Amino acid sequence: MGLAPYACHPDSSRGRRFKEPEAPTRTAFQRDRDRIIHCTAFRRLVYKTQVFLNHEGDLFRTRLTHSLEVAQLGRSIARSLGLNEDLVEAVALAHDLGHTPFGHAGQDALNACMKNQPSLQNAPHASEQAGFEHNLQSLRVVDALEERYPDFDGLNLTFETREGILKHCSPANAKRLCAQDASGVAVRFLTGGSPSLEAQLCNLADEIAYNAHDIDDGVRSGLLSMEQLEAVPLFARYHRLVLEKHPRLDGRRLLFEVIRRMLSDQVYDVIDTSRTSIETSKVGSVDDVRAHGTLVSFSAAMRDQSMELKQFLLRNLYRHPQVMETTERARCVVTELFAFYLDQPHEPPMSHQPDAHRARAVADYIAGMTDRFAIREHERLSGKVLFP
Repeated sequence: MGLAPYACHPDSSRGRRFKEPEAPTRTAFQRDRDRIIHCTAFRRLVYKTQVFLNHEGDLFRTRLTHSLEVAQLGRSIARSLGLNEDLVEAVALAHDLGHTPFGHAGQDALNACMKNQPSLQNAPHASEQAGFEHNLQSLRVVDALEERYPDFDGLNLTFETREGILKHCSPANAKRLCAQDASGVAVRFLTGGSPSLEAQLCNLADEIAYNAHDIDDGVRSGLLSMEQLEAVPLFARYHRLVLEKHPRLDGRRLLFEVIRRMLSDQVYDVIDTSRTSIETSKVGSVDDVRAHGTLVSFSAAMRDQSMELKQFLLRNLYRHPQVMETTERARCVVTELFAFYLDQPHEPPMSHQPDAHRARAVADYIAGMTDRFAIREHERLSGKVLFP
């Protein structure tokens, strides 16, 4: 299937921040994808976790496996809508590059540490933003922190890939980015409008993927039961349909088949709903898409059921006492590492940005850590063993 007129065409890309000759055998978006896969931050994702930490089991999702699942779902939907699969894959593989160790617990701890820095609290438009947000950090990784090329910092990705990576952005941070970056990758957060359909699709594929795999990981861990999940309408519907066809199925096979059907129907729902929205909107170009509201979405019924599932996971998995106890230890590791590095100018080795604001350089260094490296560093510097 060829690209639709409202898809992002690589020949019409808004380009890179630093001009480079085109690759002879790859499109601009294929080149972005390849740069992401080969970068250091991407490799680190294998030891950065979602809900369960590295030491809790080898079969739980990591940021890497999650990113691959998002890319697979995204490409499947993109193909049906005539969107650019290579761009979807590039955005999907890069969207979590800025995530801290220990998932959202690490991000929350690092955000609190940065917000408590007096030099940043009253300067939201300065070159250093207050706080820490993993989505903004992902853009920072590909724009500045990767060190692979002789002529520029970062990966020098196309505008379209960077636009997709920047999923959220506060007005203050958007103003700061626009002042530093003439390409305007953050301008939509100040003027309204939407990103490309490929970027919208990645946002939704991310949600579909983590809802499904958190069910799987939750049951595998023993923190969720099938009986609990049967109280969730979205799960219960497919659970009933599977048992009607396979009445003797149980255990892992039953769970996998329920999740498979749930994933498939969510994908078909997004395709059908989005195709109708695109046709009704009469958008004929990427510029039309950016001037329009969101066009890639669930149907209203599927959106409601997806929200119910998210709320169930929040109550029963993410806030489970065992998860919360681990979360508190993870927060302690990040908070104490930040304080130590800030007070010790010889620690850590941060040669990648020697002139940067000290607090931001420390935040960059910690955000780049894997779970196990952060744990080892904390043990080395504090003498405490929080994760035996």
